[in-house]
Amino acid sequence: MAAISAVHWEYLVPIATIHVLAALAFLPGFFSWSGVTLAVVSTAIFGTLGINLCYHRLLAHRSLKVPRWLERSFVTVALCSLEDTPSRWVANHRLHHAHSDDEADPHSPRHGVAWSHMGWLFQNAPERKSCAFFDRYARDILTDRYYRFLERHPTAIVWIYAAQGAIFWVAGLLVGRLVGGDWQVGRAYAAQSLVWGVFVRTVMVWHITWSVNSLTHVFGYRTYATNEDSRNNWLVAILAMGEGWHNNHHHDPASASVQHRWWEIDVTYYVILLLERLGLATDVIAPRHIRRSAPR
Repeated sequence: MAAISAVHWEYLVPIATIHVLAALAFLPGFFSWSGVTLAVVSTAIFGTLGINLCYHRLLAHRSLKVPRWLERSFVTVALCSLEDTPSRWVANHRLHHAHSDDEADPHSPRHGVAWSHMGWLFQNAPERKSCAFFDRYARDILTDRYYRFLERHPTAIVWIYAAQGAIFWVAGLLVGRLVGGDWQVGRAYAAQSLVWGVFVRTVMVWHITWSVNSLTHVFGYRTYATNEDSRNNWLVAILAMGEGWHNNHHHDPASASVQHRWWEIDVTYYVILLLERLGLATDVIAPRHIRRSAPR
């Protein structure tokens, strides 16, 4: 009984379910190269805007500011990848930075790479759901009534996820009808759109995000002698649109950019610069070495 209660079923069940649904992509009726393309493109969009830019740099580190309507829109995009409520995501990430690779770190690879990648999600941790935990690590997030609503009504995330699934299905149906000339082709496109654009994409965003927790604390080079195990990993940086330059990030977590050398490409930061150019992002925090060299 104790072993069962120690399992975090709230995470285990949906994660396992989405992995099973994503596996439909390997069946002949669901596979298509257009589906593969959709999965890759949607992974880049949802992962970059929802997780990297919004949850990580905007909310967790306050590295920039955007209008409230845009921030909430980005949060909704993040919810479409089922990476938890903004308050829980931010609180756990701030805990990670406060105790990186120490005993209190929720996902340190010192407890095993598999643990840091996804195992930590499956162990029930009621202390990380308490009011005291949120008050310490995510008080600013819960001042927003939309984010408080999501925390009080977590099933709303399921409905948001289902709604985007319906959108992908309808879009695939219409595209298939237009391309193939009949509704039978449309239904095939709809199924592929749902499987590849939602289920496969969700799994890809998950494992890319989790790789930042696991692989970039084990493999790569260290530019800075930080007091934890963070590393710059070029493969994760490519897949995670810049997030893999993790040693740079731990050296300067406040910065909106993790690109400290010209070849450390940070696509997420380029999106932030585009938003700034459009007048949609302000107070963008530059890397520490640039801040220090700026005239006062």
